[in-house]
Amino acid sequence: MENTRRLLAIMARLRDPEGGCPWDLKQDFASLVPYTLEEAYEVADAVEREDFADLREELGDLLLQVAFHARLAEERSLFRFEDVAAAICDKLVRRHPHVFAGHEFDTDEARLHFWENSKIEEQRERSGVTAESALSGVAASLPALMRAQKLQKRAARHGFDWPDSEPVFAKVEEELAETREAFQSGDRPHIEEEVGDLLFAAVNLARHLDVDAETALRASNAKFARRFGHVEQSLKRQARAMDEMSAEELDRLWEEAKRAGL
Repeated sequence: MENTRRLLAIMARLRDPEGGCPWDLKQDFASLVPYTLEEAYEVADAVEREDFADLREELGDLLLQVAFHARLAEERSLFRFEDVAAAICDKLVRRHPHVFAGHEFDTDEARLHFWENSKIEEQRERSGVTAESALSGVAASLPALMRAQKLQKRAARHGFDWPDSEPVFAKVEEELAETREAFQSGDRPHIEEEVGDLLFAAVNLARHLDVDAETALRASNAKFARRFGHVEQSLKRQARAMDEMSAEELDRLWEEAKRAGL
């Protein structure tokens, strides 16, 4: 707790109009959002690399964002850091009656259903109105793949879902064919629409295969970067430029990277 108090004191000093940091004084809630998102992704990156020394640093950077937002709120008499901590403590106790209140859930699905219903009820209490849709509360600002999967999960809990994975495979194939047709038509808005539908169907397939789409794509991005780096290094040793290589030659280098386990 001593270092938490120290962090909050430092944040207050940085925001002090008399002698504080000019950059920190210019910030508001909206201007901090890109930094908050960036720090969250850097935490994820450290976890994926299993670099726990870096994870400690990145968690600190993310905590700074929480403290910064809380400081802005306190200056406007909205809430304090302590209120943020109290709210999450209350929420965790409320959403885990099987841990804190002796409640028993028969299945994991029942536990997840309770969690989702709790979120909907909390949203209703905050707004004072009943949610208009079962999809209400899925933030529009989420990364697109993550939001697609959350929307699909929410709909599935209300019975709107494929019975198993087989028709989802068929749906992906259908959307791929429609994307090809749109491409052949040359209609750019239609092509974009069909590509979006194809991606949405792919996310649905990932969900049915119990794969997190965002995590899977992040892993594929990293794999692509490793293999591309191998191709670059191979060309550097040969003193050749990539745009001088044929597609067949580049493919051979790519396959070499795959065989190397990259």
